[in-house]
Amino acid sequence: MTQLALRQAIAVVPQDTVLFNDSIYENIRYGRPDATEAEIKQATELAHLSDFIHSLPDKGNTKVGERGLKLSGGEKQRVAIARAVLKGAPILVFDEATSSLDSRSEQAILSALRDAAKGHTSLVVAHRLSTIIDADQIVVLSKGSIVEHGTHSSLLYQQGLYARLWHIQHEQSEPISQ
Repeated sequence: MTQLALRQAIAVVPQDTVLFNDSIYENIRYGRPDATEAEIKQATELAHLSDFIHSLPDKGNTKVGERGLKLSGGEKQRVAIARAVLKGAPILVFDEATSSLDSRSEQAILSALRDAAKGHTSLVVAHRLSTIIDADQIVVLSKGSIVEHGTHSSLLYQQGLYARLWHIQHEQSEPISQ
């Protein structure tokens, strides 16, 4: 496999999305410069970005500002998801795509991730375990080695590292009662 073929086969949604001081549509088009407007709109649908775009005064032609300053963290992530979907690569890599989001934005992104991942092989790198509970296979790494693997349910049943991390994160997300 050539390096070019490998690059064409993989689309990445990074933790920190790189956006240019251009329109939302042009930032999405960066995933595939020859894409049509209809293809861009379809990608925005899959990324759950359409309602937001329609609420803007200039719709998809709205400038996002330097480094996407005019967008929230969740909106930036959905632009990155739309960009990855538009690329049309068979493999999608989500690298900590929900790490810096509030719970409401995280749920919107998780919904977009599920829709975008249909028909693709997806690799999700996550410390926030709620991001991966629906995964077909979870691989738990510790100090560079695989220590566990399985589904969410099977890993909880094993009572190993994954289960300990899940319980720690779950306890932290519950409101403190007095």
